Amino acid sequence: MIEFSTLCYIEKDDQYLMLHRTVKKNDVNRDKWIGVGGHFEEGESPEECVLREVKEETGYTLTSYQYRGIVTFVSGNGITEYMSLFTADGYEGTPVECDEGILEWVDKKDVGKLNLWEGDMIFFRLLEMTRKFFSLKLVYDGSDKLVSAALNGKKFDWKKDISMLDIL
Repeated sequence: MIEFSTLCYIEKDDQYLMLHRTVKKNDVNRDKWIGVGGHFEEGESPEECVLREVKEETGYTLTSYQYRGIVTFVSGNGITEYMSLFTADGYEGTPVECDEGILEWVDKKDVGKLNLWEGDMIFFRLLEMTRKFFSLKLVYDGSDKLVSAALNGKKFDWKKDISMLDIL
């Protein structure tokens, strides 16, 4: 099965707006901390999807955002998800309660202490290192274990060769 989604990390005062996914019972992201976003609707572009999803989950209308990369998640259990990754540094509106979990501003330096997907730390590093568009492929074992990673088509050992990220 192939899925298409967006994910946005809204930034303010050296913090990211993070969503602690606690509500849905059969949620692949249950108890994880992620950005805001969701699945494409018929006919949507990545930009239209992220704008709609951010509005639905936060109440905010993005006024300044950037398409940063494409992340290919291979779940290991038959699902491949192509996720359009965005950051945003401008928004307006009144926050709303999210029906998927708890929204919280988290200091960027503390994000790594949260319950994240193992590969998320790779793209957080990429977001901080560069403004260039990147393609990141993350392959999981059917659960939470990351078994391989490739940046712009080149496999690397994210545990040993983090310098691979410096090629950007």
